[in-house]
Amino acid sequence: MKSLRTSTVSGAALAVAAFIFLSTIGRAQEAPATAASPAPDETASAVRDLQDQVRQLRGLVEEMRSENAESRAEMHQLRQDLQAAGALLQRPATPTSGGSQTAMAHAPSPEEESRDASGAASASAPPVTAPLEERVQKLEESTSLIGSKIDEQYQTKVESASKYRARLHGIVLMNAFRNMGGSDNLDFPTYSEPVRVGTPPVTLGATLRQSEIGLEIFGPNVAGARTSADVQLDFSGGFPATGNGVNFGIVRLQTASLRFDWEHTSVVAGQDSLFISPLSPTSFASLATPAFAFAGNLWGWTPQLRVEHRFSLSDQQTVTVQAGILDNLDWEPPYNSFYRSAQAGELSGQPAYAVRTAWSRSVREHPLSFGVAGYYGRQNWTWGRLVDAWAGMADWQIPLLPRLALSGEFYRGRGIGGLGGAIGTSILYGADPSLPSSPIRGLDTAGGWTQLKFQLTPKVELNGVIAEDDAFAGDVRGFATDQNNFGPILGRNRGALGNVVFRPRSDLVLSAEFRRLRTFPVYSSSSATNQVNLSVGILF
Repeated sequence: MKSLRTSTVSGAALAVAAFIFLSTIGRAQEAPATAASPAPDETASAVRDLQDQVRQLRGLVEEMRSENAESRAEMHQLRQDLQAAGALLQRPATPTSGGSQTAMAHAPSPEEESRDASGAASASAPPVTAPLEERVQKLEESTSLIGSKIDEQYQTKVESASKYRARLHGIVLMNAFRNMGGSDNLDFPTYSEPVRVGTPPVTLGATLRQSEIGLEIFGPNVAGARTSADVQLDFSGGFPATGNGVNFGIVRLQTASLRFDWEHTSVVAGQDSLFISPLSPTSFASLATPAFAFAGNLWGWTPQLRVEHRFSLSDQQTVTVQAGILDNLDWEPPYNSFYRSAQAGELSGQPAYAVRTAWSRSVREHPLSFGVAGYYGRQNWTWGRLVDAWAGMADWQIPLLPRLALSGEFYRGRGIGGLGGAIGTSILYGADPSLPSSPIRGLDTAGGWTQLKFQLTPKVELNGVIAEDDAFAGDVRGFATDQNNFGPILGRNRGALGNVVFRPRSDLVLSAEFRRLRTFPVYSSSSATNQVNLSVGILF
């Protein structure tokens, strides 16, 4: 390419020089018909101009010759390099130290020795190099492949207003479901309700409102810490009041947090999941709320500020200590759609406090961990009615066999409806709740869940879960009634599920799940709901 370009430039330069030379001679020989001869001064000037142009032309030609010689030398060197590369590619690979260990573990057979000998003989012979055109063609193919990879990477890049990198992630998830029995929510129920009179017990439907979109931003290093931020949204924030509004789920903020990560310490600020309840059952039938929320699985996307520190006991053992303050919530609904008013926890004038410590290590490339946590928050229900909310938690992950693992959580507390305990109930009213003289009582509860996961193949897993939340009926009977507590008081909520998750690709998920919920009101009979859920999702 360079030789061709040099030849083209040389030809053009020679043509231009010839044109200047001829035009100068022509001008020197021109004279009007009436003139006898040119003036001596004009002739001398023309000769000097011609001599200067000839000198310039000679310099240009010498420069072109030099460039042409350099191009030929580069082409010769390139040809030698290609030949050397071809010879290296045709040589047998030299075993490394790791290869020698493998050779010691596996002695070669006589057939392998004869093949090695023939390979050595062929390697000692002069290599047969391919034509230069074929090698150039291979280089062009490699360049084209690299270009396509660059284009593919550019397509996955998310442009941000700053110079820092951003990454888009999430899942497009469709759930088709069939329910037998009543529930609080049709597509992802959390507790069972009696079927209303005159209503069929079987329902069928589909939804995509559990799809999620997230954006992760990687910021600068600050004081030795890597900074990052993440925001996660779904479409389960309700329905617009319009025809077929169930298909137009309103966007809802799940989490939005900022992180400062040092080698052993992290600081997290934002709305995040409960760090005192870090685990959840595996389920693609329930993403808008974690599986068995209000049935033994404490959860919440709560504004918080926490600090984490990790102590390395050995190469595989780690002790993690976490402590933070949280927005003091109690599961009260907002009383206005546009303006925020203080709730009982916020009226106490102090946040909620939480702490957790955990030990973990790796066993056969699976986590083995145990954690304990505590929570406290004071609630002020006006007129001097105070409730101290508290809870103690424990969580575990235990690999029983290479493909079998057990995980779960347990809790015991009071007034923790804001964390999903007691089916979202923090207190009970002993009389008319509109009267300031009505007594209140924090509701005690205990519960948990446990999951058995079997990794059938690298792409197929089976999960079985049982869960229960049990509000203490002794706190209810003789003190609170359904009429004074905005509907039936739910004392117990049990759940069980079994699912199969198939991942034919890392970004494709197929799942089938059967789930059963049985809920026990304190003052009425229990009811049950069965759901069959089929899920298909694309992760990005």
